[in-house]
Amino acid sequence: MSRTIIVSNRLPIKVLRDEANELQFATSEGGLATGLGSVYKQGDNLWIGWPGLAVDNQEEEEIVCDKLKSGNMLPVFLTEEEVHEFYEGFSNETLWPIFHYFSSYANFDEDHWKAYQRVNQKFCDIILSVAKPDDTIWVHDYQLLLVPQMIREQLSEISIGFFQHIPFPSFETFRAIPWRRELLMGLLGADLVGFHTYDDMRHFLSSVSRLAGMKVNQAQVVMGNRTVTVDAFPMGIDFDKYEGMASHPDTLSKEVEFRTSIGKTKMIISIDRLDYSKGIPNRLKAFEQFFELYPQYIGEVSLFMIVVPSRDTVPRYKELKEEIDLAVGRINAKIGTVNWKPIHYFYRSFNIHDLSAFYRMADVALVTPMRDGMNLVAKEYVASKLDNKGVLILSEMAGASKELSDSILINPNDIHSLADAIFEALEMEVEEQKIHMAVMKQTIKRYNIHHWVSLFLEQLEAIKSEQKASGARHLVANLQGELVAQYQSSEKPLLFLDYDGTLSGFHHDPQKANPDEHLLNLLSHLGTSKGHVVIISGRDRETLNKWLGHLPVDLIAEHGVWYRYQGQEWKMPSALSGAWKEQVGLVMDTFVNRTPGSFVEEKDYSLAWHYRKAEQGFGELRARELVNHLRYITHGMSLQVLEGDMVIEVKSNEVNKGKAARRFMRKFEHDFLMAIGDDWTDEDTFEAVGDQGETIKVGRAATEASYFVENYQEVRKLLDKFVLSSIPAE
Repeated sequence: MSRTIIVSNRLPIKVLRDEANELQFATSEGGLATGLGSVYKQGDNLWIGWPGLAVDNQEEEEIVCDKLKSGNMLPVFLTEEEVHEFYEGFSNETLWPIFHYFSSYANFDEDHWKAYQRVNQKFCDIILSVAKPDDTIWVHDYQLLLVPQMIREQLSEISIGFFQHIPFPSFETFRAIPWRRELLMGLLGADLVGFHTYDDMRHFLSSVSRLAGMKVNQAQVVMGNRTVTVDAFPMGIDFDKYEGMASHPDTLSKEVEFRTSIGKTKMIISIDRLDYSKGIPNRLKAFEQFFELYPQYIGEVSLFMIVVPSRDTVPRYKELKEEIDLAVGRINAKIGTVNWKPIHYFYRSFNIHDLSAFYRMADVALVTPMRDGMNLVAKEYVASKLDNKGVLILSEMAGASKELSDSILINPNDIHSLADAIFEALEMEVEEQKIHMAVMKQTIKRYNIHHWVSLFLEQLEAIKSEQKASGARHLVANLQGELVAQYQSSEKPLLFLDYDGTLSGFHHDPQKANPDEHLLNLLSHLGTSKGHVVIISGRDRETLNKWLGHLPVDLIAEHGVWYRYQGQEWKMPSALSGAWKEQVGLVMDTFVNRTPGSFVEEKDYSLAWHYRKAEQGFGELRARELVNHLRYITHGMSLQVLEGDMVIEVKSNEVNKGKAARRFMRKFEHDFLMAIGDDWTDEDTFEAVGDQGETIKVGRAATEASYFVENYQEVRKLLDKFVLSSIPAE
């Protein structure tokens, strides 16, 4: 049976050493472990990850493996050096600062990058040792960006999902990474790539388009024979757990204990891991300014600030802790009294009952990261407010702000506004608090962690099912035989054949891709034997006339702008305007100037920018830029921007190959119908033919066609068989 294999940097169980150097196993807290617990513990499902400790010897590895195996877990063992270079190095000194917009903190170390590659490969090898083709693999977070493509190279048909738990930066920020393309291609090995917010998703697609040179169609990336779907899945919390914890007897007793200690002072809570992305220094500045602006609150309100230790031996984090310590000490000394402290600062973690008691007591929650993928503290606070009393102040830079719009949203860089927000929160009437809290609670209750898990996996399953259902079958010998038999038995066949890439190979100079003698003889025999052969091309009519006008075939030029029945004059289906060509032509000329080897081809009612002769990679980069520019300037102009094979074309959206094909299908009776094409402009023809006939795609790209062949040579071989089948036996 198929299984779900979860892959993350850390397992939901961590291995520790006690004072006697013996191995101990402890449960990891966190939303991911909670949400995925219902998945990896079922049946033969599996969770693969690092157990959190560099194990010394083979004997200890076996102990860890045996212990974890009973809990449906499989460890990936890392050495101390790998932990240092892969996790502390590349993951947290390169990716983390770039992805959180702290570019100046980033360290681009070649050795760290190589270690990142090696460890990702180590994870992949462990996955491949247990994965089967019908399994679903769900990879998590920035430490394993290369893993999806590594798996795809070995198991091409397997279902792979990836979810990014931290922000994805804008194109301008992400491009600073020297190995940006490799990271993007690693992610694109997945079938479904998920982010917390639409902004993250949009930034990723922009980077894919502009840095990797891939075609992006709305929220899908075309990857040869696959299409990668990109979507937003805001992660939730275990709402029932936090709501239940808020009424637990242990929580209530803790609240009594804490309340007795602090008295009637109003309480503001903030909880963060020690990290520069959390905005703690700015928060302290704003809290100090709050008392300067509103001195009536001196002695009346205190900030309970919990900072969970994290990497405080690393110089940058050590400096941050020292900055926080000094700021807290200075503010307490400056404003505090004998009976009151403005800031109660705890540099440690608390158990779940303590945290729940703090949430219950807090009149205000201050969640002000400079940048955060989601931030579940905000949601935990809301879930814990059983009486709906309380106010959430939330940074608009946190992913949670997209869902919790009934909070007081602030810019964490605006110290003055943040101070004002604290005042607004403390002054808010109880009834208004309840209204806002009830709305937010309804949201996080519905979109909880279990909803997030099921939504992602269901969409991944649907995408994979659609791929299998719509995937074209390779036109192997026995299937070719069936098509040849159908053609042979027909009396009025109608064939739609694209030209470039379908009947003839591509050439650096499009005007030199003229038909060879074999193709001319082939089309001549097909056209004279029976039925109708229609060459349906994006080429201009003069070129088609010159090359094929003397043959017994019908012609469609410029994707349907012009058509000609054999022996007749060229016609247009409707009057078109070319007034737009001057504006679009100027843009294309600009890109010709910037891209050596590219050129513009002008047709009667379309313009095409060719970059087949441009430097590989550079042409694709310029093509992405040009497509984005053209789509912007042609918005609302009834024009279509087409992406072909090494060509970008603009034409009227009033005509396409599908509409042209339907005109011929209505005019000519037919008892056998077939269309062959190689790029996505031919998808319109495939759609027009539909179930009435046979459709064949040249190449393995995603398609609506029923079959695919590898190249134009296979197309010719098939048509040669059609010709032979129509020759009467002697």
